[in-house]
Amino acid sequence: INRKMAPSHVLRCCQRGLAWIPVIFIALVVCWSYYAYVVELCIFTIPSTGEKIIYLVVFHLSFVMFVWSYWKTIFTRPVNPSKEFCLPKAEKEQYEKEERPETQQEILKRAASSLPLYTRTGAGAIRYCDRCQVIKPDRCHHCSACDMCVLKMDHHCPWVNNCVGFSNYKFFILFLAYSLVYCLFIAATVLQYFIKFWTSELPDSHAKFHVLFLFFVAAMFCISILSLFTYHLWLVGKNRSTIEAFRAPVFRNGPDKNGFSLGFTKNIVQVFGDQKKYWPLPIFTSQGDGLIFPTRLVTTDPEQPTVVLPPNSFRCGAVLNCYHLGAVVDQQVF
Repeated sequence: INRKMAPSHVLRCCQRGLAWIPVIFIALVVCWSYYAYVVELCIFTIPSTGEKIIYLVVFHLSFVMFVWSYWKTIFTRPVNPSKEFCLPKAEKEQYEKEERPETQQEILKRAASSLPLYTRTGAGAIRYCDRCQVIKPDRCHHCSACDMCVLKMDHHCPWVNNCVGFSNYKFFILFLAYSLVYCLFIAATVLQYFIKFWTSELPDSHAKFHVLFLFFVAAMFCISILSLFTYHLWLVGKNRSTIEAFRAPVFRNGPDKNGFSLGFTKNIVQVFGDQKKYWPLPIFTSQGDGLIFPTRLVTTDPEQPTVVLPPNSFRCGAVLNCYHLGAVVDQQVF
């Protein structure tokens, strides 16, 4: 057994090591861009002292925010389902012994009856991860790269060597935003010196290569990041993950791509929090715990208890089922 496990362990270590290559590549490009901009452009190329100071101050502000948000995206661990979503020992043993899928589902239904679950598989079954041996909370998915179930999983990003989900989605959005600002600022301020070197208005020097290449790299990253950033802003506005955008979550009443949408403003607050002063900072302010999400229902769910509110206690809007500590309360979106 040990002989079989040894190659598997070595292979896993190699995979983990190789997974850091994209991050190391980005880190090297960023370090070079810092040297090229600060030393080669600002110190050796730009003649005006005032222009140097302004460029360096703005550059370092964008650089710090970019590196901070990138660091938080990489090193914030994904959150796993809590112990409440694990099968009790007796049910777990019964589930593993049972061979019939129908009986397994009955076991899962009994275990999930007290849990705040709203979504199902495409076939209408309880979402269960055999690998992690947990009942999946809403919006939770198993990441094969991380080998774990991740709360509100969006995708696994090789450029940060981490799973983007509930714990670091805000950081990922800010990373895209500040990397875009960083690249745009570099491209905009380098452009005039790029043209001067290209037309030989400035004499050839060791700075020429760095300035020319810096503009090309910044412009290339701008284009690629802009499309990704725009897409994720659209997802935030719709309150969808990348997985949900490609495959609509299935509720008991069927699939609904807008099932978690609470309206544009509330959708943004779900990710960034209700205190706007913290929105630009890579500090965790997302609402909720990643296990329970307010859900907009197209039709009433017959399996969930509801509280009937008096007609004068709300204005018209979309019905929400909001779970809190296992209780379900119907309320209105204003």
